Amino acid sequence: MDRSGEKNLNPYDTHAIEAAMQLKESGALPVEEIVAVSMGPESAVRALHKAVSLGADRSVHLSDDALAGSDVAGTGYALAQVLRREEPNLVLLGQQSDDGECYTVGAVVADHLQMPSLTQVIKLEVEGGTELKAERQAEYGYDTVKVQLPAVISVGDAINEPRYPSLKAIMGAKKKPLDTVGTGDVGIDAAKVGGDNATAKWVGSSLPPKKEPGQIIEDEDTAETVEKIVAWLDERKLI
Repeated sequence: MDRSGEKNLNPYDTHAIEAAMQLKESGALPVEEIVAVSMGPESAVRALHKAVSLGADRSVHLSDDALAGSDVAGTGYALAQVLRREEPNLVLLGQQSDDGECYTVGAVVADHLQMPSLTQVIKLEVEGGTELKAERQAEYGYDTVKVQLPAVISVGDAINEPRYPSLKAIMGAKKKPLDTVGTGDVGIDAAKVGGDNATAKWVGSSLPPKKEPGQIIEDEDTAETVEKIVAWLDERKLI
């Protein structure tokens, strides 16, 4: 697991921010503000600065030593506790992180918030101001699903092309409100987070065994080449 990227904004989440900005700018939903929320070490502030430079109005940083080593279940629970305080009408996430790539944090957050959840969403439309019509990728094609707000939506990278922040937005990012909170500030039960309480633990990794190099048969004489191929297949009982 490469954790060196924790200080950077997860590229998949840039699509979630862009989706929020498009909903706000289109007027399809009455968006009062867009709030970026992240759980991570002190260095994760850099990711939140990037989020507000892309259009978020303010940010909340959940950071506490008690959270270190949390698995997906603990991370989803902790984020849900922060979001509960914000009382959002819509929660947008990238479909996966670029380290663990679990694809499941959005569903865990939704379960704790008791909101409907959709994943792999590549298109969003607002209907009637209180309902979303979403197109999501599936193994067999695409699903079209309607969901009532409030809801938790995990978007795929095919949903949009994130904008580039302007120089003015980058320079002004550090001036936007940033609220740093710990586990006690948002009512997180310490017994549900952290490495010691994780139900899934990273224990190690290894490279797959190296494969023997393949045999190349040069086609200098077609008849002889065919004989060699047939012999090779017959030796392995493939014919």
